[in-house]
Amino acid sequence: MGKVMDYLWHLVLPITASVLGSFAVVTMLTKNSFLEEIRKQYVLTARAKGLTEKQVLWKHVFRNALLPLVTGFPAAFIGAFFTGSLLIETLFSLDGLGLLSYESVMRRDYPVVFGTLYLFTLIGLFTKLISDLCYIYVDPRIQFGAGGGS
Repeated sequence: MGKVMDYLWHLVLPITASVLGSFAVVTMLTKNSFLEEIRKQYVLTARAKGLTEKQVLWKHVFRNALLPLVTGFPAAFIGAFFTGSLLIETLFSLDGLGLLSYESVMRRDYPVVFGTLYLFTLIGLFTKLISDLCYIYVDPRIQFGAGGGS
């Protein structure tokens, strides 16, 4: 039973603490995005045409409300991941990149600082790339192409 509790302490609790902290930010972003879209004129027009509430929400509001979410999610994820990692690792006595980078800054161990900064930057760029690819899925009208117009 002691090993199970140890696994819970070192795996489930830190992940839960990290997720719950960022969940509020994403929830508020989602709520505000949907409320903003519901108040727009095209929603009133869709309702006036006789569409059901389900059709209005899924076919009109949902897709348009996802764009700000796709835009804001990487920033919320990166903020929660980077700032939360130091707090979570300190709180649960875990060795991780957040604690390593903080201790490296305090000791002025610049190669380790630059290494962790490089890794965090790669994670941030990858998250932003996934976000840009989700734009195309959410709204096919968005195209990433070479500059110039047609």
